[in-house]
Amino acid sequence: MKAPELGSTRPYLIRALYEWCTDNGLTPYVAVQVDETVQVPREFVKNNEIVLNISFDATSSLKLGNEFIEFKARFGGIAREIVVPIGRVIAIYARENGQGMAFPSAPAAASGAAAAEPGAALVPVAPLAAPGKISPISVPPAAPEDDSDGDSKGDSAPPEPPKPPGRPALKRIK
Repeated sequence: MKAPELGSTRPYLIRALYEWCTDNGLTPYVAVQVDETVQVPREFVKNNEIVLNISFDATSSLKLGNEFIEFKARFGGIAREIVVPIGRVIAIYARENGQGMAFPSAPAAASGAAAAEPGAALVPVAPLAAPGKISPISVPPAAPEDDSDGDSKGDSAPPEPPKPPGRPALKRIK
């Protein structure tokens, strides 16, 4: 007996990260690989990609379905209907800190749900210097656990965690 074919996890992960962003007061952005199946304002597409703000404040009638992301938004003051097949979403992340997930790009010939592979690998994304430039970061290995009995010897401060590549951040000093 053949097991039933499972659907893609991509729409569920997109909805989960959208909810995580909104619950934490962050602005969810989606990066989209544009082709003829994507309905977006073409004048804002660069290198066959567009980054869309899908926050509650930026959209109207947002639907994060299993096949499509659909909403209305203003571009340059003009209301537009946006339709993005789930398989064309290549990342969802928070604008403020760049945390989110990147998905493998869909093959150029594939479209819609057919482009979303059920076992897609996920990659964390680094903070972005500019919308549309998503760069994977390497996650440092966990520090080995200390086998000592809790007594610290030496006054050395713990090492600082490695900084992800990308744009430097400002630090406020009060």
